[in-house]
Amino acid sequence: MSEFTNVTVVREANVYFGGTVTSRTVIFPDGTKKTLGIMQLGEYTFNTGVAEVMEILAGELDVKLPGSDQWDRILGGESFEVPANSSFTMKVLTLTDYCCSYLG
Repeated sequence: MSEFTNVTVVREANVYFGGTVTSRTVIFPDGTKKTLGIMQLGEYTFNTGVAEVMEILAGELDVKLPGSDQWDRILGGESFEVPANSSFTMKVLTLTDYCCSYLG
């Protein structure tokens, strides 16, 4: 899906890591939330409260998921899931456009 309709967009940006990762929150009529954002090159660790699906729309990164010692390469058009109440680390290799869906 390349377009969302009948949604609310929170005007204020979510800014992380000194501005190298930014996003906007999109709220759907049923109350579910997604964020749409951009990540610049760098290494970032995020904590989750609820389970998430990270869709990489464009770009390239390596991700280390909870409980794993290995890095997995993720390219534009691919996604990965992160469990609730955990943390994961990404090494962003190219400017990356993403959509994060919150499952809880």
